[in-house]
Amino acid sequence: MVDASPPARDLTAVFKAYDVRGLVGTEIDEDLARAVGAAFVAVLSAPAVVVGHDMRPSSPGLAGAFADGAASAGADVTMIGLASTDQLYFASGHLDVPGAMFTASHNPAQYNGIKLCRAGARPVGLDTGLAEIRDRVAEALSTGASTGTSSGAGRQGSITEHDVLDAYAAHLLALAPVGGSRPLRVVVDAGNGMAGLTAPAVLDRLAAHRDGAVEVVGMYLELDGTFPNHEANPIDPANLVDLQRRVTEVGADVGLAFDGDADRCFVVDEAGRAVSPSTLTALIAARELAREPESAVIHNLITSRAVPQIVVELGGTPVRTRVGHSFIKATMAETDAVFGGEHSGHFYFRDFWRADSGMLAALHTLAALAEGDAPLSALLADYERYVASGEINSTVDDQAAVLGVLESTYGGREGVTTDHLDGLTVEAERWWFNVRASNTEPLLRLNAEGEDEETMTAIRDEVLAVIRGGAA
Repeated sequence: MVDASPPARDLTAVFKAYDVRGLVGTEIDEDLARAVGAAFVAVLSAPAVVVGHDMRPSSPGLAGAFADGAASAGADVTMIGLASTDQLYFASGHLDVPGAMFTASHNPAQYNGIKLCRAGARPVGLDTGLAEIRDRVAEALSTGASTGTSSGAGRQGSITEHDVLDAYAAHLLALAPVGGSRPLRVVVDAGNGMAGLTAPAVLDRLAAHRDGAVEVVGMYLELDGTFPNHEANPIDPANLVDLQRRVTEVGADVGLAFDGDADRCFVVDEAGRAVSPSTLTALIAARELAREPESAVIHNLITSRAVPQIVVELGGTPVRTRVGHSFIKATMAETDAVFGGEHSGHFYFRDFWRADSGMLAALHTLAALAEGDAPLSALLADYERYVASGEINSTVDDQAAVLGVLESTYGGREGVTTDHLDGLTVEAERWWFNVRASNTEPLLRLNAEGEDEETMTAIRDEVLAVIRGGAA
């Protein structure tokens, strides 16, 4: 007899290295979410899971379908409703159960996705369970068969609701208390994302604790997954313009911008100038090392050279990693690092289950301001030692060939070192650059830094000429 079953659905474009993400309706729908819920429980043998979702119109339905699938596989499901990603991580750590967050972060409204974690907010990636989940889901969607059962086989799990927002806010403020009596005026641009829920919950509690000595000026706090004002992607300078203008208009001490799921935070100083995430990494590292002397601090290889220098000066141990949260979290676990920072605006805290939290990074910034009278620009001056290019993308069909040309061009120079931790990094006394291939597009990504503007510009333009000459 010929097997008439359709072939397993190809989900490789939807299941990324660290999450599930795609277009709603064509790549991600409630059937897929339901199958992911059942497969997640089966692969992790999870007796219970916690589920949160962002403000996108499709998110509640997708989260509900996931919960149905998880319960059908025998898990008891706790729904925390609207949440930021770091709020979901809090719930996973606080309740000690695996978690699922429905969000597509900073992507446009037509996208959605799922970030999955094990109990204690430990990440799930392709090499730590996500590939097996993908394969089970593909089979289930093609055949209609069960994706498998958990250790709770034979029982239907429960689905209950539990609000963790107040507990989340209290936990963050305990980790980064903002003392002193200095009045602070803070502008928050939520970009119509989940910081519109979490920032008021945290900062209103802080203002009450400080007898009103924190004034919050909100921008785009309304939860709206169609992003009517600007993309919720503050790494793009165009999306900081409104915040920069408002900070100077109202005479604020600091501006805070969050991405769609509020796990990343970007900072603007009192003059409306965007603060480099590397600078913020150095500031928070200094604060955490003051609390935990001689600890390790993680930084990825495109953060400023100033970060490891400052960590050493303060008696800590800098540990360099590849770009990406799975590498940061794994290395933090191996080294018991107190803190980790990425140049993309992700900040990781050992006492927050080694997970990233944009709001916790924001509180550290406010706490540093509250400890003195200096403006933020002066407070950060010692942490800003070099000039960076920012990330520059170039379309290149044969990335490996161009990387080879770059290595042969620079590798033999006197006083120059190279390594391949992530792409190609080339370092000299007065400058360095890194070139990495995109995992999903035919792009090479360049980051360069120099001891001054002239040095940075020279090496940036020289490397780009090689890359784009190779592209031709």
